Amino acid sequence: MVWRLHVSAKCEVCGKSPGFGSSISRRGKAKYLGGVGRKITGISKRRFQVNLQRLRVELPNGTRKRMRVCTQCLRGGKVKKCSKRVVPQAAD
Repeated sequence: MVWRLHVSAKCEVCGKSPGFGSSISRRGKAKYLGGVGRKITGISKRRFQVNLQRLRVELPNGTRKRMRVCTQCLRGGKVKKCSKRVVPQAAD
């Protein structure tokens, strides 16, 4: 199986991309519950996706840009979210 990495599956700040691993299917009853033990019935490849958020970011030069940012960069303070725009109310 060939995995194709899309540009949208990558953090635009740190470059974090999906990880690869296995999904293991098991059957049976665990020994500590009185069974004969769990057996592996299948191993299939899988992707661990990055937790990306698409949000408007304020860049250091003051401009605003919509970016795909992973939650670690967002929590770590590597990017600054834009404040909500305040719409001026019409005077009566």
